[in-house]
Amino acid sequence: MNDVKDISNAAKAASVSPVKTDSFGNPIDPTVGFARGSIIRSSIDEALRLRHGQAVAAKRVKTLGAESIGVFTGNQRDFPIKAEDIATLCEEWVGPGLEAESLRQVAIGHMGGKTDDAVATFNRTSAGIIATIAALAEGKPVVSVVPPGGRSHASVLRGSKIAGVPVVEVQGDKEWLAAIQKNASALVVITTVTSSLERLDDHITTQVTEFAHALGAKVFLDEAYGARLRTVLHGGQLSLQMGADISITNCDKAGLSGPRAGVLVGRPELVTAAAAKGAEFGMEARAPIAAAVFRSLQKYEPEDLRKESAAGQQLAAVLEAKLGKELVQRSDLGPMVDEDAVLRVLLKLAGKTGSKPVVVPCEATSALGMVLLQDYGVLTVNTHGQPGARVSLRLKPTLDALGRVGGFDAVVTAVMESLDKVAKIIDNPDAIKRLIVGSYI
Repeated sequence: MNDVKDISNAAKAASVSPVKTDSFGNPIDPTVGFARGSIIRSSIDEALRLRHGQAVAAKRVKTLGAESIGVFTGNQRDFPIKAEDIATLCEEWVGPGLEAESLRQVAIGHMGGKTDDAVATFNRTSAGIIATIAALAEGKPVVSVVPPGGRSHASVLRGSKIAGVPVVEVQGDKEWLAAIQKNASALVVITTVTSSLERLDDHITTQVTEFAHALGAKVFLDEAYGARLRTVLHGGQLSLQMGADISITNCDKAGLSGPRAGVLVGRPELVTAAAAKGAEFGMEARAPIAAAVFRSLQKYEPEDLRKESAAGQQLAAVLEAKLGKELVQRSDLGPMVDEDAVLRVLLKLAGKTGSKPVVVPCEATSALGMVLLQDYGVLTVNTHGQPGARVSLRLKPTLDALGRVGGFDAVVTAVMESLDKVAKIIDNPDAIKRLIVGSYI
């Protein structure tokens, strides 16, 4: 009964808290962390944008060939199976059993787990996060600890909504101890590295874990990026060596080649509960995906991540020289420009500085991404991100991306020319809409 009252009180508090807005005064959707507008109104419109982005990419490939597109999402998305895997590991009934122990061993090694830990694979890391929260929340608030300046992935909020519990988010440099103590949570989720690549120091992760355990809570690490980015680029500990109960990582980013999938490692009873919940929702990775996860982990080379990072830093330097350091932020994997800043640049180029824009920032970056893809072959999350993905301009080159589109200078030229093209229509919402979603309107 007390749990129900706590949830009700949290909901009432949320209902009277001030609505956050972006720098243009647009209300921010708290689930995804950006403002929605008249074109991108919901996840449905994001899905339409993705479908149009796929169509634009397909048209370019049919005309100019597959080598005409470079992927700058940071997601390699290969499918690294061997020919002999097709009739064995990829076979739905027998394949999973054939690879189970080998996959378990290589995943435990990758995540720094214990010899008796269990492993489960999901069709997306987001799916694994949602399933784990739904399975382990136990009707209590989920405390989500994120890096300073960062925020929880949308899947943390969506998983908590499915579980019927509120999320209490706190940054790692704030009063996380009080948040955990006050909310008597059964599950603490720690995001070590966000999708915008804000990073939590390992010692904070360890402290949060120890305190949560002392209060009887389970600790779940969102290590989609962190499992490799922290360790390879910053000398951090392997994921589960920081003491958490379970941890999940993404198999197609930060040095892993693909496929798109999530692999969960940790205490057997918790992994089993999350896997069962995922199967209920249809979120499990089927045999071919699990086989590719196994091969991806097998062939992982930390040097690939170092090369991606070095290329991203060089690209950031060239973009800074064009746009200025005040606009271009650097992440470990490449340059970023905040969505609000992108819209301001477009308004300035259009001679409309200070006027009320007819689109919101996520629509501006989506339009920019569509021109980058259509005219220059630069594929970003602004056209191909799933609903809820961050909407800033992020250029995280995968291993062969720069070579495919002509190198560093060619990418920066593409960005500058695309900004000019979008600026010409920035006050025309119908033209922006056609650019973002094409005929899906």
